[in-house]
Order: sequence, then structure tokens, then C-alpha cells
Amino acid sequence: MTGDRATVVVAMSGGVDSSVAAALLVEQGYNVIGMMMRLWSEETAPGLTGHNRCCTPEQMNDARRVADMLDIPFYVLDTRDVFRNKIVQFFIDQHADGLTPNPCLACNMHIRFDWLLNNALALGADYLATGHYARITQSADGLYELRKGYSLEKDQSYVLSVMTQEQLRHTLFPVGDYIKPQVRELAAKFGLPVASKHDSQDLCFLGDGDYRRFLREHGPVDLFMSGPILNRRGEQVGTHDGLPNYTIGQRKGLGISGSGDPLYVLDLDRQRNAVIVGTRDELGHDRLVAGRVNWIAGAPPAEAIRAEVKIRYKAKPAPATLEPLSDRQVAVIFDEPLRDITPGQGAVFYDGDRCLGGGLIQRVEHLESAVISS
Repeated sequence: MTGDRATVVVAMSGGVDSSVAAALLVEQGYNVIGMMMRLWSEETAPGLTGHNRCCTPEQMNDARRVADMLDIPFYVLDTRDVFRNKIVQFFIDQHADGLTPNPCLACNMHIRFDWLLNNALALGADYLATGHYARITQSADGLYELRKGYSLEKDQSYVLSVMTQEQLRHTLFPVGDYIKPQVRELAAKFGLPVASKHDSQDLCFLGDGDYRRFLREHGPVDLFMSGPILNRRGEQVGTHDGLPNYTIGQRKGLGISGSGDPLYVLDLDRQRNAVIVGTRDELGHDRLVAGRVNWIAGAPPAEAIRAEVKIRYKAKPAPATLEPLSDRQVAVIFDEPLRDITPGQGAVFYDGDRCLGGGLIQRVEHLESAVISS
């Protein structure tokens, strides 16, 4: 495929993936523009640099150097306010509700493929390109399809499940057909100075990576209020020191003494400010309800369908039946109970390597007894 002088804005980060994406597009004949977002970060916490880890001065310099080498224009877009309002506040609010969010899903929905894409189109660009490991195809009837990246180890379709038909129509994923070692080889072939850089990290707005410290300083004053640790029968078996200190499936650090079976975190009950614990068998859930569901095809299926579902970014896809409850809500019934289904995380649906869409896990249903294999 050649660019035929179509204009592409490349979301550059100073990393190897977006840099190679830009180089490939230049090689393919597109009119390429580099653009980097300046994102919000903490400025006052002790020991912090005041820079978001996705856009430090060093990374901006690297992105600018790559743009210079490729002889493409390079711009920095001030995205701090919208990022603070849409992503950081979402992260705080979700934890305040006793949920465990994935900010990358929200960032792709509100920042990359809304704010940044709209800015690119306003510049007269035809496409926005990113360094994500995913692929876009079209069906026989013209619908755009999101597919897993060629490298399943690096596949990022999970965090792209929020994308719509209109967004996919204006998006390119140039590295989706490669595995990471090939991308580094391409960086070396193009002579890019970022060929050996490490991958970026999630939760980029945390200056020190400590989300609990961040929530203590930026969240509601009662977020770390102590409360009871309860079993499923409502009996208090201990005391916790704040819901954000616990995650679904956690076993260690509960501070519960006793000679019975090991206890795990089953749920975080914000209304009672309680941590709910139980045995390993009680971790089993065979169904969840997802809300804010996005169907990539543009509409939900007319009836229940079979699919594979990932309950978090690194989870193994699990076979399930999807029952649409409304346009934005779906019941997911798994063939076998799963451990560690966590409200707030994304439930993302697949048909083979095609991503059907996904939503945020709202609630799970507890089985009376479900034995989970290791």
C-alpha cells in the first residue's frame, strides 16, 4: 500500500513503536506529521519531576530527533487539562466507588481517539497513526474490524476495544503486522536513535508509580478510612486500612490470623466500606455484567452469541456466552468459573482474532460453590 500523499498524523512518544510507525509511513509515501501530547502529571509531591512519564523532556527530545531524521514536521499538543479531567479524575472516582479501573481504556476513548484524532482531522489529516500492536481490516460489507496484532504477546486490541467505526476509518496501526524484535530491527534499519529504548509503562501520570500514595494525596479524604473485613456470612474477621490497599484475589497482607483455610479478597463493598473475604473456592464466578459496552460493528448482536472474553489486559481469553441486555449492557456467562473477575476492569469480547468490543465490569455473581483449577 502506498500513501498516495494522504496525510497522516503520527502520535509520537519518543519510543521505538511510534517512531517506527512514522518511519514506515514515510517509506510508504504518506505525508507524515509528528505530534506528541503533553500530558498532566503531579508537580508537588516530594521527589517527583513534574513530568508525565509518557512525555518527559528526554522523550520529547527523542521524538523531535526522530522527526528531524525523517524530515517531517513535529508539534506538541498541550493536553494537560483534558487529560486531568478525563483520565486522572476517572481514576480517582473509580477507586472512590470501590472499583479497579484500567486508565488505558479511558485514555484511548477520550484522549487518543477523540481529542487527538479530532485535532489531527482539524489539521486536514486523513488518518491518525499510533504504535499500537493491532490490525484493522474491512469485512465484505465494508465494516471496519479491529483484529489482534500479529504478535499475540504484544497484542493491544484489549485497550483499543473502545474504538468506533468512524475512529477505525481514520486510524492506522503500522506496526500491527510485526513482532517486537522485528520493530527493533526496523528501527535500526531506519537508523533511529530509539531502537533499544525500553517499553513505556502504564499509569503514566504517577510520578513514582505508587497509586496508593497518589490516591491518599488526591482522592477523597475518606478513601482510606478503616473498616471491617467480613466473610460471606457477614461476620467480621478483621479490620482493613482502606479499600484501595486491596485487590480482588489478594491473599497476602490481609492481617487475618486463624488456622482455617487461606482467605482471599472476594469483593470491595464501598457502601459498607468493607473488604469481603472467602476461601479459594469462593473466588469462582461464572457470570458478570458489563456496562458502557462499545460494539465495534456499531450495534449489539440481535441475540445471544458465543465469544471469548478477556477480563483484564493479560488474561487468557475464556469461552462464554454474551447476552445483550441493552445497547450498552451485556451479561457474560462463562463456560467455566473464573477467578479474579474485578469490577472496573474491561471485559473485552473476541471472535477468533477479531475484537467485537467490550465494556466495563459492573458486577459479578457469586457461585454457591465453584472449584477453580489452577
